[in-house]
Amino acid sequence: MEELAGLAGITVRTLRFYRERKLIPPPRREGRIAWYDDHHLARLRTISALLERGHTLNGIAELAEAFDNGRDVGELLGLDAPTEEEPVRLTPEELAARFEGEVTPENLAAALDLGYLGTDGDEIVHISSRLLDVSSALVREGIPLAEVLAAGKQVREHADALAELFRSLVLRHAPEEDLQRLRPLARSVVEAELSLALDRHLRKQD
Repeated sequence: MEELAGLAGITVRTLRFYRERKLIPPPRREGRIAWYDDHHLARLRTISALLERGHTLNGIAELAEAFDNGRDVGELLGLDAPTEEEPVRLTPEELAARFEGEVTPENLAAALDLGYLGTDGDEIVHISSRLLDVSSALVREGIPLAEVLAAGKQVREHADALAELFRSLVLRHAPEEDLQRLRPLARSVVEAELSLALDRHLRKQD
């Protein structure tokens, strides 16, 4: 415990307090010896970074609980399911820096429920680099992350309906193995229609 506290730059008393608050997982025990590892050190450094950014211990405790109870990376990515999206691995500090002041327990829980985030040890995995970049760009433009996530939920519902429409269309006329080969066609249709829809709405404002 003393060695871990020293590496993390905190006192043993503070470390005991974090353990009591369940901000870090318990150590592995062998008899009377408690073994800590790099995961404990990473968690302590994350706590320090979040405290420096103005988060409260209560808020950090809720964040830690959400991380520990979140989807793991296998569930998030659907094991060997085919995907064109590139996942992104982040530390909690990197996630907080991407969404300055917006990584609240409520927003984190919403992102976990939506399937944007999963966990892999002490790392966070975002399911799509494109969605991560767009979300952080919208927040930088002044749109609250809570509203971005709420919009993402609506987009997810519409996207699922479009995917089912395309799947049904293809399966009526082609074998199932053609779905993966033809998916770029579906993406092109959706991108073109969304572009045309935005044109129509922008003309309404003129």
